[in-house]
Amino acid sequence: MEDNKRDIVVMTPQDGLGGIRIADDVVGIIAGMAATEVPGVAGMSGGIGGGIAEMLGRKNLSKGVKVEVGEKEAAVDLFVIVEFGVRIPDIATQIQMNVKRAIEGMTGLSVVEVNIHVQGVTFATTEQKEEEPNRVR
Repeated sequence: MEDNKRDIVVMTPQDGLGGIRIADDVVGIIAGMAATEVPGVAGMSGGIGGGIAEMLGRKNLSKGVKVEVGEKEAAVDLFVIVEFGVRIPDIATQIQMNVKRAIEGMTGLSVVEVNIHVQGVTFATTEQKEEEPNRVR
């Protein structure tokens, strides 16, 4: 019975040494890391639930990322939350460039598209941090 789900990329080198397998989750983690490195990105979004975007921390880097991987190409959808005050088109372009560079550099796949879905905006909480007393000295 043949499984139609593609979750692993198989690349066969020309030197006859064997194949290289890269799981979709690996490509997703690379994309998530590259996206969160961009200043102005507060985090990845797990989706819209009840109208509120769930912000995911660094432990869930492949969440908020959807990848389609072929033998030589990849397409990525990223669901992000940005910081208040940033220029969203500029941040989105930086995310696209950073994700494309990271995936192509680490996997050798050609990234055909990186789609950015802005799911929310976070606000600075510096006032709360200033009011909190130090617990240790």
